[in-house]
Amino acid sequence: MNVVYPATFRRLRIGSVVLATLLTVGFAAQAFGQGMPAPSPNATLTIGIGVDLDTVDPAQQTTTTVQNVIDYGLQTLVAFDTQGKIKPLLATSWETSKDGLTLTFKLRQGVKFHDGTPFNAEAVAFSLDRLISGKVKVPIGAGFKSMQSIEAVNPTTVAVHLKHPDPNLLPNLSTTMASIFSPTSASKDGNSPTNIVHPVGTGPYQFTHWTKGSEVVYTRVDDYWGQKPYYKTVDFKIIPEANSREAGLLAGQLDVIMNPPVTDLQSLSQNSAVKLLKAPSDRSVFIAINTTKPPFDNVKVRQALNYAVDKNAIIKNVMFDSVNPMDSAFPSSLTGYCKVGAYDYNPDKAKQLLSEAGVKNLKITLGSPTGRYIQDIQFAQAISGYLRKVGIDANVRTMDWPSYVSAMLNKNGPFDLHVLGWAPGALDGPTQLQMFTGGSIPPKGLNTSFFSTPAIDKLASEAALNLDEASRHQQLCQIQKDVWQQAPWIFLWSQTLILAYNSKITGVSYLPNEKFETMAVHPKP
Repeated sequence: MNVVYPATFRRLRIGSVVLATLLTVGFAAQAFGQGMPAPSPNATLTIGIGVDLDTVDPAQQTTTTVQNVIDYGLQTLVAFDTQGKIKPLLATSWETSKDGLTLTFKLRQGVKFHDGTPFNAEAVAFSLDRLISGKVKVPIGAGFKSMQSIEAVNPTTVAVHLKHPDPNLLPNLSTTMASIFSPTSASKDGNSPTNIVHPVGTGPYQFTHWTKGSEVVYTRVDDYWGQKPYYKTVDFKIIPEANSREAGLLAGQLDVIMNPPVTDLQSLSQNSAVKLLKAPSDRSVFIAINTTKPPFDNVKVRQALNYAVDKNAIIKNVMFDSVNPMDSAFPSSLTGYCKVGAYDYNPDKAKQLLSEAGVKNLKITLGSPTGRYIQDIQFAQAISGYLRKVGIDANVRTMDWPSYVSAMLNKNGPFDLHVLGWAPGALDGPTQLQMFTGGSIPPKGLNTSFFSTPAIDKLASEAALNLDEASRHQQLCQIQKDVWQQAPWIFLWSQTLILAYNSKITGVSYLPNEKFETMAVHPKP
C-alpha cells in the first residue's frame, strides 16, 4: 500500500528548506466566511458539550473537547485548515535546516497577549519549553520528545533544535498542547509556571471564568490582532446527557451542541429549526484493557474479549450506523494506516480462549464516561451484556470526566476495562503509537492499557527516525499487526463528529482532527 503524505510532511521528511506562504492577517486556519457582520456589542453564543474540563492548562489537558474550549483563547504557531494542511497562525513562515535538526519560525509582529504584554520569541520559548522540561505533566506529550531546546534568536525569530529529524513535529506544533501564552501571566491569578488555571493567550477571545460542572465563559478581545468574531461572549455549557443537550437546542437555550442523541438524528434532520453536521474524524473508540491486572496480562484473555463482543450488532442497534468498525489499530485517516482484519463475533472462540487461560467466574469493572463519546454509557452496557454471555460478570461504572481521567490513569484503580477514545491532533500515525508504547504509560502519557512490548517499542522508535516513506510505512504496518494480535484494546470503531445547531446561524464547520470550528459563526442575514 502506498501512503500519500501531505506536502508539508514530505518536505520536512527530506530535510529540505520550507518557506510557508504568508497569509493575510486574520484567523489563518480559522478563516471567516464571506459576509461576516459587524461584531455584536452583547450577543452570546451558547455551545453544549458533554464533559467537564479536566484543566484549562493546554499542556495538561487530555481530550479534544477540552482542547476545543481552550482554543478560543490560545493560539499556536501553525494550524490545520479544513483540508488537513498546515497553515501559518502566530508564525508567518518557517524553514528546516538541511540536516533536519533545526526548525526556525518567523513570528507574526504586532500581536499582544490579553494582558497587554507583547507576543515574541521569549514567550514562544517559555511556552514550548514546558512541554519538554519535565516539570509539567504533559499526558499527550510524546509528539514533542524530539525537541532538544527552544532558542529565542531575536524577538521575531524562534529556533526549535531537535534531537533527530522529525517529520511530524510541525503538525504536532499545531495542537493545543503547543499553545503560546503570556509568560508574565504564569505567576498571576493563581497560575504557576507548572500549572495554569487562568490562561492568557492571543486568541479572539479571552478566558473569563470556569464554573466546574456548569460552564466555561470566554469574552471577545476588542483589540484582537485579526478580524473580530461576531459574538461578544461564548458560553460553553457542560451537559453530560445527550437528550438534555438536544432539549436545550430545541428550546432555543443552546445554539450549537456536540453529539446529539443518535436515535434522534433522522427527526433532527427533518426539523427546519435545526441543522446537522456530520464530520469525519480520526478518533478511535475502544475499550482499554488493563494489561497489568491478571488475568488480562494473558493475551488469550484479551483476544477472548474481542471475540466476545458483537461490534457490528452494537454499531447497528446502539450506534445507529453513525460509526465505522475498526479494522486496524490505526483509524484509516492517519498517515501510516494499513488494514489488518477483524475480530469477528465468535462467543464459542471466546469461551475456548478463556478456558485455555484457566479463567472462570471472572468479575470485572468496566468504566465508562457519560456524555464524552457517542452513546458511551449505552454501548458500555451493551458490551457488558455480551461479556456476561461468555461467563464474565461485567459491572459498568460511570463518573464525571475529571474523576474518570484520574481513575483510568491509575493502574491499581477501580477499572479493569474502560471506555476511551483517541484522536491524534497531528493526524499522524506516530501519535497513535503513544497508546501502545512504554514511553506513554501513565504518568508519562495516556497509554491507559499500560501495554508495551520490547519489540513494538523498538520498531516504533525506528519508525520515528525513518525518513524513507516506504520502509517507514512497512514498519508502522507491522506495528499495527502486532498490536492487533496482542489486543490491548477491545477494538470498536472510528467515531464521527456530529454537531447540531440552530438553523438561524451559519459558519459552523470542523477540522479533520475532531475539532469543531465555530469562531466564524454568526446569524444568517
